[in-house]
Amino acid sequence: MSVVYKYDFEPETLTKLKDKPFGQDWPVVYILKNSTEAYIGETVDAKKRFKQHLENPDRQLLNKAYIISDTEYNKSAALDIESRLIEYIAADGKYKLQNGNKGLSNHNYYNRELYKSKFENIIWRELQELEIAKNDLIQLQNSDLFKYSPYKALTIEQLDIVRAIYGSLISGEHTTHIVNGEPGTGKSVLAVYLAKYILQDEKTKNYKIALVIPMTSLRKTLKKVFSKVKGLSSSMVIGPSEVVGKEFDLLIVDEAHRLRRRINLSSYEPYDKANKYYGLGNEGTQLDWIMQASKSQVLLYDQKQSVVPGDIRTDQIKALDSKHYHLSNQLRVKGGEEYIAFISSLLSNSETKTIKLKDYDLRYFTDIKEMQNEIISLDKQYGLARMVAGYAWKWSTKNSKDKTDYDIDLDGLKLRWNSTNIDWVNSKDAINEVGCIHTVQGYDLNYVGVIIGPELKYNKKSGKLVVDKKQYMDFNGRRSITDEGELEGYILNIYKTLLTRGILGTFIHCVDKDLQEHILESLPKSTI
Repeated sequence: MSVVYKYDFEPETLTKLKDKPFGQDWPVVYILKNSTEAYIGETVDAKKRFKQHLENPDRQLLNKAYIISDTEYNKSAALDIESRLIEYIAADGKYKLQNGNKGLSNHNYYNRELYKSKFENIIWRELQELEIAKNDLIQLQNSDLFKYSPYKALTIEQLDIVRAIYGSLISGEHTTHIVNGEPGTGKSVLAVYLAKYILQDEKTKNYKIALVIPMTSLRKTLKKVFSKVKGLSSSMVIGPSEVVGKEFDLLIVDEAHRLRRRINLSSYEPYDKANKYYGLGNEGTQLDWIMQASKSQVLLYDQKQSVVPGDIRTDQIKALDSKHYHLSNQLRVKGGEEYIAFISSLLSNSETKTIKLKDYDLRYFTDIKEMQNEIISLDKQYGLARMVAGYAWKWSTKNSKDKTDYDIDLDGLKLRWNSTNIDWVNSKDAINEVGCIHTVQGYDLNYVGVIIGPELKYNKKSGKLVVDKKQYMDFNGRRSITDEGELEGYILNIYKTLLTRGILGTFIHCVDKDLQEHILESLPKSTI
């Protein structure tokens, strides 16, 4: 059984550990802490490792030690529990960690589920009783600091990319790195991890770097995350316009498909001023600014998540002289790659095969009121359950303070669009509202209820999806488009993005009855 032992972190403790069965030649996990900072580690020789820590100036600031031991521990279990502790203690926010994040990677081993259960049901609860941890695990799993933590244990695939980019940097190369990946493959996690990784390494710790986030909402969220991590700061998270006039060793761009062109802007003056600074004409893009302002770049990119004509063109990304990497492992959606492939086929006019998922809650609701009730119920149980929709209804309530006003009327259910664009998924009224693509792209939800609006229909005769341009209400999403095929591509990308937000489940409701019938033909009756 897992037990937590408490000691003062001082030289006298070394003598005490010498006679303990877990003090030498046995795998343990430990926490060193003071009132504001902590360090988490694992070792097979606690006495020797503590002696080393006592000689470290940073560790000398810590005064309490907690050793977690278990008669069933092995080296793999200790590494796994260490990784979980780092991830959750960092997200808990009570302590800033002195840990770096090098080498944190996921791997499977014998009886891993047993040790996961011990962590969740014994270790974490005891740490809460000792007032080392504050929040329950489910609260932490829903937090932004957990989702975007630089202490995430990476997959081998992710870690290989980080090491390749790092190797390129220390070799002196000035290179553009493009990391391609579909929704949920861990692009944002990799971006945050990489920033921490570079700034803690002796060879790169003095690099001037920044994380560029094109979307205002996600940028604000990541600023909060960076402000709570030792070695990072909120000022490192910036918008594309903030690179202008500065020089960086490295710029990491998350959601790079949302970098803008000079199209459909609310104001052209600052954009034109930036282009003029770099000697660019009207064809200059935010991508050009990124390239001009930095020696090396990392672009986290998915062309299928470009959702408005103002987004950077795919051919402009492809034209870069760059190194390419690909993320393929599905890390968000519990339905895995099978579910992602189903959504891709559903929205690509290819043959859609019937899907059966064991560990994912995929349901179609013919009654929109029932879907809303289920989302509200699941939000109370798990948190972060939200309704979202395609932009097929005018935002009439944008400037209205009258709570009885509404934007969407479906079978008598009256709903309002998101009342804020900033961090909407965590806002107090989100459960009673409907989010649009601009509020949820880049975010994870536990459950998502997706309303497919009247702008997307199904033609039975041709067997194809068709777009009704008149029903698409995002003015900047269709302005300047002359090719109907381009608009269709953006709308399909929007729905693919919305339908891949849910970690535990996705619910669907269609306005177009022919599209409803088409989707129902692909789903088991038990999901309807």
